[in-house]
Amino acid sequence: MATEMATAGAAHHAAPTASEYIVHHLGHFSTKHQDKIVDFSIINMDTIFWSIFAGVVGCFFMWLAARKATSGVPGRFQAAVEMVVEMVDNQAKSIVHGDRTFIAPLALTVFVWVALMNSLDFLPVDMFSAFFHAVGIDHIFPYHRVVPTADLNGTMGIALGVFALMIFYNIKIKGAGGFVHELFAAPFGIWLAPFNLLLNMIEFAAKTVSLAMRLFGNMYAGELLFLLIALLGSTATAFGFFGHVVAGTLWAIFHILIVFLQAFIFMMLTLVYIGQAHEGH
Repeated sequence: MATEMATAGAAHHAAPTASEYIVHHLGHFSTKHQDKIVDFSIINMDTIFWSIFAGVVGCFFMWLAARKATSGVPGRFQAAVEMVVEMVDNQAKSIVHGDRTFIAPLALTVFVWVALMNSLDFLPVDMFSAFFHAVGIDHIFPYHRVVPTADLNGTMGIALGVFALMIFYNIKIKGAGGFVHELFAAPFGIWLAPFNLLLNMIEFAAKTVSLAMRLFGNMYAGELLFLLIALLGSTATAFGFFGHVVAGTLWAIFHILIVFLQAFIFMMLTLVYIGQAHEGH
């Protein structure tokens, strides 16, 4: 009996397999276990927490930059913030032909927020699980994911916000009647109203879904590759160790480009979709 209990205990504490390790790290700290493909009653608490965290950090840095802004020679931090603000404002001017009082700050918020959420992918993949285990609360947080943009729920939430803005600006610029008329009359004329309406509905849906899927797909793939590199280091061989260091370093450097490029693309598409609302067919 003692031998059987020892064997069972050893099996319980045995290191996870590669597939178990990846599945565990891709699990969310949710309000309940998900046993359906789609369940809107489930809330991924880690995605919400880190999204808010990134938003608060972004607001703090922008507030800090505005508070320390000077008309003299700017410091490095102010210069960096001014470069980002000028870049976003130039893009807004070239895309949106109308009042940009709200749109340019919106684009800046989107860029900074998405970039900060993406940057959470640079944290070590086992950092939080090791911390939870060290303080003895791993039973409370059996699963935890840090990158909100690697969760389709997170990116779809932002994309739905952009969708709401598209509808808002279409109605604001063209009026409710003009927007409805455009849905039925563009692009092939009022005689093909049912086909036009179907085509426009598909266009709005495709914009929203593609906006969310593009960001999610790139960040999910990056997160998965970090996990595979971490597994390479667990082989306890010279090849695994050096491969882990070299591959991890190269991928981290390349991932910096992906992190900011995806934030830039998301911002640009947001501007393009809102800009299209300012233009009639």
